[in-house]
Amino acid sequence: MTSTQSPPATTGVVGTRAPRVEDARLVTGAGTFVDDVTRPGMAHACFVRSPMPRARIGEIDVSAALELDGVLAVYTAADLNPGVHEITYALDIVGFPPVPRPPLAEEEVRFVGDPVALVIAADRYIAEDAAELVIVDYEPLEPVVDYTTAAQSPDLVHAGFAGNSAGEMGGRPAADLAPIFDAAAHVVRQEIYQQAYAPVPMETRGIVAEWSAPTAEMTIWISTQSPHEVRGFCARLLGIDAHQVRVIARDTGGGFGLKVAPLREEMCVQLAARTLGCAVKWIEDRQENLMSAGMSRHEHASVGMAFDADGTILAASIDHVQNVGAYPTPSPITGGVVVGILFPGPYRITEASFSSKFVYSNTVGRLAYRGPWQFESVTRELLLDHAARQIGIDPIELRRRNMLRRDEFPFANPNGMVYDSVSPLETLEQAVQMLDYDAFRARQRAARAEGRYLGVGTCTYVEPTTGASAFLSTEGATIRIEPSGKVDVFVTGGSAGNSIETTVVQLAADAIGALMSDVRTVQGDTAVAPFGGGTQGSRSGSMTAGAIAAAAVSLRERITAIAAHRLGASVDEIEIAASRASVRGGDKSLSFAEIADIAYFQTDSLPPGTPLGLESSGRHKTTQMAIWANATHLCTCEVDIDTGAVTLLRYIVSEDVGPMINPAVVEGQIYGGTVQGIGGALFEHLAYDEAGNPVATTFLDYLMPTASEAPTIEIGHIDTPSPGPGGFKGVGEGGAIGSAPAVLNAVADALAPFGVEISKLPLSPSAIVDLVEQARAAGRGAE
Repeated sequence: MTSTQSPPATTGVVGTRAPRVEDARLVTGAGTFVDDVTRPGMAHACFVRSPMPRARIGEIDVSAALELDGVLAVYTAADLNPGVHEITYALDIVGFPPVPRPPLAEEEVRFVGDPVALVIAADRYIAEDAAELVIVDYEPLEPVVDYTTAAQSPDLVHAGFAGNSAGEMGGRPAADLAPIFDAAAHVVRQEIYQQAYAPVPMETRGIVAEWSAPTAEMTIWISTQSPHEVRGFCARLLGIDAHQVRVIARDTGGGFGLKVAPLREEMCVQLAARTLGCAVKWIEDRQENLMSAGMSRHEHASVGMAFDADGTILAASIDHVQNVGAYPTPSPITGGVVVGILFPGPYRITEASFSSKFVYSNTVGRLAYRGPWQFESVTRELLLDHAARQIGIDPIELRRRNMLRRDEFPFANPNGMVYDSVSPLETLEQAVQMLDYDAFRARQRAARAEGRYLGVGTCTYVEPTTGASAFLSTEGATIRIEPSGKVDVFVTGGSAGNSIETTVVQLAADAIGALMSDVRTVQGDTAVAPFGGGTQGSRSGSMTAGAIAAAAVSLRERITAIAAHRLGASVDEIEIAASRASVRGGDKSLSFAEIADIAYFQTDSLPPGTPLGLESSGRHKTTQMAIWANATHLCTCEVDIDTGAVTLLRYIVSEDVGPMINPAVVEGQIYGGTVQGIGGALFEHLAYDEAGNPVATTFLDYLMPTASEAPTIEIGHIDTPSPGPGGFKGVGEGGAIGSAPAVLNAVADALAPFGVEISKLPLSPSAIVDLVEQARAAGRGAE
């Protein structure tokens, strides 16, 4: 994986490829994950899960399980659920439809894997043995498996939700655009279905909850992206004050949206810990993760665009329907409606309509996954390539005629989203140049003459990062120079694979003029970290930069004042660098350790009015609805029409995330997200059979891309600063948004001689062979 552009030279460490500070402990196995946490007298949890997609729960016999030596308790919904005070999330929005979410299944089970009972035992082995002894009397009911027909089903996943509707939202009605479509020179329509797939982090979900009855306090060790969200959720769940809850998140082995909000199993463990009065640990196994943690991406849409004779887009419409499973978290409308809002993308579209509907089914619940609105780019970019073939124009040229340039911003899309500080056309042109597009087309023509099928596909998108919802609108940081002169930086985030530790150290070192080696960060502990939203919504870099900058201002002033006073200089003559304060142009200086000695121990020597010590806190508030990032992904491939195998030849990303805090970190985020998107295009499928049984609950059936399938990823950078702190933008999710459409378009381009148009994902080998065979049966063959 390579980059085509080196970062600009800087005077500090921000902007440099500083090695990650996390790596030493992680690559040597010294990280601390939830399963590494052991507490005195700790018990272990195992769930009894439903084997049926929908059934009425009858008698539950736990007697045999309770008789097993080492079993401490067995809870059913009747035992555990009454302990709930409130189940709400910080991301909940007033006015959205309620979402049923009992900790343990009540009255009915609603998907295979639904937790019915909770066994607590001395160790996990005993708990699993006991779980097998719990006898549940199920009365099978007709499941609602196919979300596309759920609205017409007489059966309801949840009573009281007519038509199995979890809610809907829309913008301008499609009927308003009918005159434009009727008069257009070209109208292109498609219906596109995307399969369900899952975040699948390396570390599954895990929690240790420990209740202290004498102090009425809960301490939680958890694999999470948002420690303060867990703290607030637990306080509301148990009906206690937030300061009675301490959440500790050490290392987190990936989250990808799965670990933003506590799910039902984490609720159960917290409730059980309070009831038992001891520490309770639950570590999700891989089968549970694939069966019960949650799904994403399962949706379809009817999309259309109208063009004039020259290929200019006149109007665009999307009617979007999303499967939210049985227990979505949080409200599915929160992220799903953005699919419709963002559908116009980075194009000069002034007329658009959208509708989004969210449908319950007896499958695992919907949750966030890296780039949760990715489907808007899948549908739009596939439709554009389909339109190019129908109109008879090269797909890159069609995009050039319609794509927004940097000098056209700010630009309000027809659904009210105001884009600014992006450069979509510039990223497209850079990616095309990196490929040498014309040379590839010549190579493609030569290959087709030999009976080989090469294709090229692209996707350009704009992405909202650093969103300004109430819970996520501010972030705090505390910087403390210790008496030793070393620097501690306290922030809410934690190590989740996003290199936030390295980012914080770089930002803080530059902000206060310290050596990077003198700085460390303390994260993920709500007892010491300032309140913050954590890692979600591609917000960490920008928000943390703002918080650290705010905290550094008064600290630098204090350092400057102490140094000037001791060195007999004016504050204007003091410069701070490399953990020293020096008189400009002279040889007099003080180290941070010497300044700290004055601040903490020689307080009578401080300048008048200077606060004691060297500690400062700051808080940043984002001033815009979102900070916009953008990129173009471009992929070439070869398709074997006999086996359906897809070989990715070149993969190029031109990314605009503004100035980079650490180019190596930025590129690592792009690499990871891109491979996840490739997995969704070609491999991953969280499939169910017609009876509602999951059929991909191990890695033998749920296929993920490995290093063997991942291509070399070439990255080009374009720098359009944002209006946020440092000009930085979010980069965590973009790779997962742009890669799937680019790969799908590349395959469709390779199969263009057969007249194949893609409508269903993933493009497995068998699916590709079927498409080719159907084309041949219809009389469409290679040119």
